[in-house]
Amino acid sequence: MRPVMDSYEASAFVSFDHACPRCGAETSMRFMSPCATCMAALRDLMEREASVVDAEYSPKMNVTPNAVASKDD
Repeated sequence: MRPVMDSYEASAFVSFDHACPRCGAETSMRFMSPCATCMAALRDLMEREASVVDAEYSPKMNVTPNAVASKDD
């Protein structure tokens, strides 16, 4: 049985050799993730400029109020 850790410290995670899930190259990291080359390529691919949206949101009213809710006292 594994001991329960109260808090996680960086020294508790040791590097291990594994294949990059994206390109298959051998790499040594503390967590299973793409290699540094693939991470840089993914950042370049997915990086975008923020855009400003000027449209005003108005919710669609497709529910009509029932008779009890619209009853005037």
